Amino acid sequence: MKVLVVDDEALARQRLRRLLARVRPQAQCLEADGGEAALKQVQQHEPDLVLLDIRMPGLDGIEVAGRLDALADPPAVVFCSAYDEYALEALRHQAVAYLLKPVREIELARALENAARVNRVQLASLLERGEPQEQTAQRSRVSSQTHRGLETLAVSDIRCFIAGDKYVTAYTDEAELVIPDTLKELEAEFDGRFMRVHRNALVALAYVEALARQRDGGWYVALDGLALQPQVSRRHLKSVKTQLRAR
Repeated sequence: MKVLVVDDEALARQRLRRLLARVRPQAQCLEADGGEAALKQVQQHEPDLVLLDIRMPGLDGIEVAGRLDALADPPAVVFCSAYDEYALEALRHQAVAYLLKPVREIELARALENAARVNRVQLASLLERGEPQEQTAQRSRVSSQTHRGLETLAVSDIRCFIAGDKYVTAYTDEAELVIPDTLKELEAEFDGRFMRVHRNALVALAYVEALARQRDGGWYVALDGLALQPQVSRRHLKSVKTQLRAR
């Protein structure tokens, strides 16, 4: 893994490098002391991950992330900031994580693992499906700002989205995350990958193991790696059967 550390403060860069040396001793570490220098480093060295400060003279971190978004193959981005007021703005740039300074070792290790997982999942998806990235505008991750900072889940790992009274929760086989999206928005964005089974549930077609009947006559879907079994409403049952036959 090649990591670019971007911060206008030398001490902050040194601290991140020390943390990186502990959690990823095999990683190649690059540095940039500002936004313009960061973009040059990305162009020359094509890092896998950018640890990006936000408040910097000249181009700030949000502006740098915007430039990176425009690249054909952008690096993963982890924002590192002493301020939490930019977290929502960071959501727009599909950041892997938003870490508050002083960055803790365990949080950095988790962010690096998430970044590596994103790269593996995206590569596998492209190879298996033969889909060039430019053909889809769908997000590769969903994100939410929590008390732990900015958290994300890979869409390719999500088994289902379930709506509660006020929020939607995304479920994988290992985690769950409350997200700010509505089911209607998610259904429109991920059409073809997730299907509506109930007014409060979308399930990932790729993870449906079975459509089964309950003793009371109702129906549910069994999902690979998930104990939760979303109910199928009578209204959606015919459509669900059709979509599952067509897989």
